[in-house]
Amino acid sequence: MPGPAPAAGPSFAPPAPPAPPPAGPRRDDRLAQLTPERTLRRLELQVTRRLDGLLNGEHLGLLPGPGTELAEARLYQPGEDDVRHMDWAVTARTTNPHVRDLIADHELEAWALVDLTPSMDFSTTDLTKRELAVAALAAVGFLTVRLGDRVGAYLLHPHGQRRWPARTGKAALYHLLQAVLDAPPATTPPGRLHRPGPPPPDLTTGITALHRGQTRRGLRVVISDFLPTPGGPLDTPPAWERPLRRLAARHQVLAVEIIDPRELDLPDIGLVEMTDPETGTVHEIVLNRRTRRRYAAAAAAQRDRTRDALRRSGAHHLILRTDRDWIADVARFALRQRRAAGRAIHTPAGHTTGHTASPGGRP
Repeated sequence: MPGPAPAAGPSFAPPAPPAPPPAGPRRDDRLAQLTPERTLRRLELQVTRRLDGLLNGEHLGLLPGPGTELAEARLYQPGEDDVRHMDWAVTARTTNPHVRDLIADHELEAWALVDLTPSMDFSTTDLTKRELAVAALAAVGFLTVRLGDRVGAYLLHPHGQRRWPARTGKAALYHLLQAVLDAPPATTPPGRLHRPGPPPPDLTTGITALHRGQTRRGLRVVISDFLPTPGGPLDTPPAWERPLRRLAARHQVLAVEIIDPRELDLPDIGLVEMTDPETGTVHEIVLNRRTRRRYAAAAAAQRDRTRDALRRSGAHHLILRTDRDWIADVARFALRQRRAAGRAIHTPAGHTTGHTASPGGRP
């Protein structure tokens, strides 16, 4: 007779493979969505030609004349050379009149200051403010690298700044854009108490570092939401206005303001808990009609304060919202700047509208 069946021993089967990650866009997919090649080609054909004079000054520098970089001295040619370019030191040393040639700025450097503080990770739409900042940086970067110029960036983190060296080529630009996307979000634990210590870097220190670190004339782009510092005064000009004015005195400055619609108006949803992304403070607020009206008035006042400060500093102001098409906003901004400068606008049919700018007009 057969004996009893042996007892079943422990199973040593390998563990089941981990479940696949949920379907969703990868990092490269996110970057491709923010900077699609087809859109970039369309931007280069239709928008960048209108932005060339605004951003790079047609590679003739920010000052009137053929350029701003000094070249070699040569003998003065009567009737051909401008006496304002006379090199008096060489003339006195050689006893023959010499002029100093000027080289056009054919290789410009565009530097951007990208705000990566916790408020830039806020969003109530499909696009976060940080991703919109990447799109703005990509638009300006592709306008620059397609002409052989170099693009660098200062990344403003809550714990310090990171300088990204200026390089040329689309590969270096994509590397920079991916680095901005991959930067970990600087979240603050809810209810964190303030500890004494050095204050975190803000927009004022970032603009100051950009001004002191890069002295060669060119394009400077500041990408931020320009929100006031928590606890700072709201009835005085922002602290970043003075360093931005100094920056605009030497360079051509483009300020890109990133806005989310919920930062302008709150929904009527009753009692909610709100966390300040910069400090981690949690508040319970009842969103009634009075609170929403006061919030909308304060948000409008803050935007007016930012707009006035940018205008006084002499920077161009571009507004991008997370709930709108940023490419269309960039195109409309370029057309407005062209009309404001009085330059001719070429339509697809080949017609020209508007008036030409005066020789001394600023692009």
